[in-house]
Formats: sequence, C-alpha cells, structure tokens
Amino acid sequence: MKHKAKNWTKTELQVYILLMCANADKEQTKEELNMISSKVDKETFDKMAMIFKADSEEKRLIKISKNIQQQSYSVMELGAFRKEIHEVFLSDNKFTMMEQRLDWTLDNILY
Repeated sequence: MKHKAKNWTKTELQVYILLMCANADKEQTKEELNMISSKVDKETFDKMAMIFKADSEEKRLIKISKNIQQQSYSVMELGAFRKEIHEVFLSDNKFTMMEQRLDWTLDNILY
C-alpha cells in the first residue's frame, strides 16, 4: 500500500519529527509540546500536530523518509536538528528504550 506524503517545508518536517520524538514513549508531556511549539508559529505547529495525530507509526516513518529525501540539509543543519531531537528526548530527564529505538531509526533516515 502506498502512502502519499505532501511535500513539507523544512520547518514543517522538523515539527513533525519532533512530535514523533515527543510521542516515542507514548507520553507526550506539556514540557515536550511547549518546547516544540516554541520553535514555530502556532499555525504551523497546529497543522503538523493534526497531521501527526491522524497518521499511524508506519505512515509517519514513510512520510519522514520521503520528505527528508526532498530536502537538502547541510551537515550543520543536521547537527543542530539532532540536538533539538535530543532536547525533546531528554526533556523529562529519561531516555527510554523506545526513545533510543526511535533515535536510531531517525539516524538511519537522516543520514
């Protein structure tokens, strides 16, 4: 079954990925959501949160993979983005096995 993923901007893609990171342990905290929403305007955050909630985990990974391939990230951008990802993972002072698994998966997709 094919999933169509709309082409997103880098900002939209990053918000979507950060939402996935916040949801990795199935416990999105207010701190995680506030951290993510503080990085973008409300409209972009709300749009991507709505799309994220409607997607299955498999569909999320497919959309991320497709959109990553369409963006041209520099090494510096990827490094900064990885730092943001880890900020979300560590916002609750825990790095669970589920978060570690997602971190590894995102490494494979991003690089």
